[in-house]
Amino acid sequence: VWQHPFVNVFKHVQLEEWKRSSKEGDVTALMDRSLKCTVYKIRGAIPAGNYIQIPKTSSQSLGLTGRHLYVLFRPLPGKHFVVHVDVGAEDGQSIRISFSNLFKEFKSTATWLQFPFVCGAVKGSVYDSTAQGARHGLVGPAPSGSRWTCLLLDLRYILSVYLSRTYSHLRSVKLCSNLLVKNLVTSDLIFNPEVTYAEARQSKILQDGATPMPRELAFPVPKGEKWHDLYDFIR
Repeated sequence: VWQHPFVNVFKHVQLEEWKRSSKEGDVTALMDRSLKCTVYKIRGAIPAGNYIQIPKTSSQSLGLTGRHLYVLFRPLPGKHFVVHVDVGAEDGQSIRISFSNLFKEFKSTATWLQFPFVCGAVKGSVYDSTAQGARHGLVGPAPSGSRWTCLLLDLRYILSVYLSRTYSHLRSVKLCSNLLVKNLVTSDLIFNPEVTYAEARQSKILQDGATPMPRELAFPVPKGEKWHDLYDFIR
């Protein structure tokens, strides 16, 4: 019951204290001017040596049951990053889901799914227009205008479709260089990051049964700007 409607993972493990999580290598907390909040910057040439791991050790489990994992992050320009998400299936099997702009193509084994990640660029930038003209599967280092991204992973769907397994819970997450991260969230709800609670109250229609983004997870949108011109939402 306590996990509904969502779990703010960084708050849940009190990330800033590093008692229920660990960090290795070049990890710093900083104030992000565009988001107006504290974010974590993970840098370093070797992703396996520069990371934040939640919970502290791989033998522990978060035990979070929300079917959706939201990753609020921004790839660092000109760099590669890797994120590992370890989940438990109902048969007890542990499975790793990874996404990275290092991966050239999708790969799968019985216990590991690797998804290539394509980084978006600031709307209207040179990279944005060339990327749209290039082939769809554009992977590689993040562009100079890489954007804050809300990535929604439907863990139940991913396990069911790719491995014919039934999702049980989120065990752990390892965020490796090079990226900025604002938060991780688990929920059974589909949030629409473009719509705030205030706007929803003013009767904006939400499609697909989506729920407005909770205030503590929302990206700020200056007056007169559009959410999609500033950020990426990948589902």
